[in-house]
Amino acid sequence: MAQSLALALDVPETTGDEGLEPSPYEESEVHDSFHQLIQEQSLRVAEEGLELLPLGLGRGDQTLPGLEGAPALSSATLRILASMPSRTIGRSRGAIISQYYNRTVRLRRRSSRPLLGNVVPSARPSLRLYDLELDSTILEEDEKRSLLVKELQGLSAAQRDHMVRNMPLSLGEKRCLREKSWSPKGKRRHLQGRSGAFSCCSRLRYTCMLALHSLGLALLSGLYAARPWRYALKQIGGQFGSSVLSYFLFLKTLLAFNALMLLPLLAFLVGVQAAFPPDPAGPVPTFSGLELLTGGGRFTHTVMYYGYYSNSTLSPSCDAPREGGQCSPRLGSLPYNMPLAYLFTMGATFFLTCIILVYSMSHSFGESYRVGSTKGIHALTVFCSWDYKVTQKRASRVQQDSICTQLKELLAEWHLRKRPRSVCGQLRQVVVLGLGWLLCLGSTMGCTVAVLTFSEVMIQRPASGGQGVEALALPLVVSVLNLGASYLFRGLATLERHDSPVLEVYMAICRNLILKMAVLGVLCYHWLGRRVATLQGQCWEDFVGQELYRFMVVDFIFMLLDSLFGELVWRLISEKKLKRGQKPEFDIARNVLDLIYGQTLTWLGVLFSPLLPAVQILRLLFLFHIKKASLMANCQAPRRPWLASHMSTVFLTLLCFPSFLGAAVFLCYAVWQVRPSSTCGPFRTLNTMYEAGTVWVRRLEHAGSGASWLPWLHHFLVENTFFLFLASALLLAVIYFNIQVVKGQRKVICLLKEQIRNEGEDKIFLINKLHSVYEEEGRSRPGRTQDTTEPPAWHEDGGDQKEPCNPRSP
Repeated sequence: MAQSLALALDVPETTGDEGLEPSPYEESEVHDSFHQLIQEQSLRVAEEGLELLPLGLGRGDQTLPGLEGAPALSSATLRILASMPSRTIGRSRGAIISQYYNRTVRLRRRSSRPLLGNVVPSARPSLRLYDLELDSTILEEDEKRSLLVKELQGLSAAQRDHMVRNMPLSLGEKRCLREKSWSPKGKRRHLQGRSGAFSCCSRLRYTCMLALHSLGLALLSGLYAARPWRYALKQIGGQFGSSVLSYFLFLKTLLAFNALMLLPLLAFLVGVQAAFPPDPAGPVPTFSGLELLTGGGRFTHTVMYYGYYSNSTLSPSCDAPREGGQCSPRLGSLPYNMPLAYLFTMGATFFLTCIILVYSMSHSFGESYRVGSTKGIHALTVFCSWDYKVTQKRASRVQQDSICTQLKELLAEWHLRKRPRSVCGQLRQVVVLGLGWLLCLGSTMGCTVAVLTFSEVMIQRPASGGQGVEALALPLVVSVLNLGASYLFRGLATLERHDSPVLEVYMAICRNLILKMAVLGVLCYHWLGRRVATLQGQCWEDFVGQELYRFMVVDFIFMLLDSLFGELVWRLISEKKLKRGQKPEFDIARNVLDLIYGQTLTWLGVLFSPLLPAVQILRLLFLFHIKKASLMANCQAPRRPWLASHMSTVFLTLLCFPSFLGAAVFLCYAVWQVRPSSTCGPFRTLNTMYEAGTVWVRRLEHAGSGASWLPWLHHFLVENTFFLFLASALLLAVIYFNIQVVKGQRKVICLLKEQIRNEGEDKIFLINKLHSVYEEEGRSRPGRTQDTTEPPAWHEDGGDQKEPCNPRSP
């Protein structure tokens, strides 16, 4: 039989401070992490020595048989290996209990307790090859548990609960230790509490608390279940990969942006104006249903559009209005000025959106470029990706598909790096790309000229006020051109045959972005440069708001038609007629640019239609469900999987700079340069919308109210351009420094990874050197021979270890 190995976990006796007990805060420092326990156990093993004795041999520096193909290591080398932190991680429950017993003894500072000198820790996974006498029986584990319970009973209630809570054991083991460590008085109190010895007031209070707690949990679970992406995102990511998932994540981000934009508009504009509705200027038309497409008719006389909002102070204690429709407020009061509220709410909403957008972009940039490295991630994905908390069959299937798709993406990216293109192939690719870009730019120029020409034709026709179906002509033409050009770009991408699918998506995004931004630039010129001059004496702000509403509705209809005919019909033709059995792929570039195009329309029209973000929210919700259903039924996963680690950052960047910045410039020009209509809206008596703030400041100065600091604040923060340039410079500086910090972190991460690889090589080198030194010492000693026998039979189960098949010969 093998000689047993005893590893003594001695508890050092304390010479002083017997009467001092550490507080729970000091004890939390001692038990802050499980890593500290592992480190101290490793040091104790290194000091006392871990003797690994083969079967039937005495003590010494003999060389032990190893696995097949691995060098045999001596006992001295094994002692060094056993002291390494990586060899002490996999401890079992018995070792944890005995270690925490030592902790409680040291915490209580009592030297009268018996020491655990003969307690042996459980087996470590990396040392199961050798025959060690380890305590794996239930009897010894119960003995250690009873000793631990005795020590826990001597602690205070707070220290005992804190220590049990931090033990790396299961909930059942913790509950058992907590119940056994209660004192008799605590057990009686607990039993009395469970038997129901409460007064009526206490019962009523506990019942109310439990009811409120249950109601809160029910509301939280209901809100969680009401989210449209609760389960869909995991399913999409598992079946179609991160590239298709990035589209739905971007749609979710746009939902959040529009919700944040809508809240202040509802609170300070729409709700206030709905509470104090103005007198109708004429007969109000009835609802006919056509307003859902054209945006005119009954919608014109609601809070939907700019012209419905009044230019008076909304206050119930307002005197008779003077000339110009202005109320004379009482002296010393600050009534609700609707023009000022309209201007400052729009400005604050856009400023808040800018801050959130820039923060989201910088955060996404840091996450994608800091953690998005794929070097060495294959092993982590294989061995560390599975979530063992998943118990349902449906969830486990989704997780399995997600891991499989992630591995495909990683391997596809790795294979792409291993296949460089030849010089002739690169030259051919450059020529094809040049011709493709020339054709794309030419088609973009043609679409822009067509939109400009058709808009001029619409100006020459008599205005219909947005009442008839002919008002949908310009949105229909623009949507048809956008859809046709996007299919042309997709065909060119097929002919170009890009090696990298990521490059193909980026090229398609750039081409579609140039087209849509050029068309929107022509439309902005059409609305503010041409329509304002032709609609003198009319409410041109309502017309622009209705135009943008029609553009959003028609664009949504074309997206539905594209999902129907572009995906469903093509799938039916491919399966029924062509017998290919292949479904179309989800066009990420075109769908993402459609989202950015719709969000740009929302930002352009929010000044003229404050409820346009609500329309965008409904549009995105419907679009999420329709695209998800079409994706699951009509599309297939990309034939060439690719890892979309930076797509979210690219989407947010495109949403910030071309889209939001262009909309901000458009609205700033409308506020500072364009004269408002004289017949509608809150700025009807002013030369520009910006004058609303100046007029309000002048009234404050003449009234001599207590808020004298507001004119000073308006003068230095709004009228002075230095603050605007300073804020812009600070914003750009923050973006620049954030990018530089992320770059520096990437460099540091690369250096740390290289250092980890070097340390691994150093460990291998040192182990080999130590092994060679001990081998030479073993050869130099007389009577020692080198082991040449076969390795022992090793079982994965730590409890049943057998003797070697061929024992060492004397």
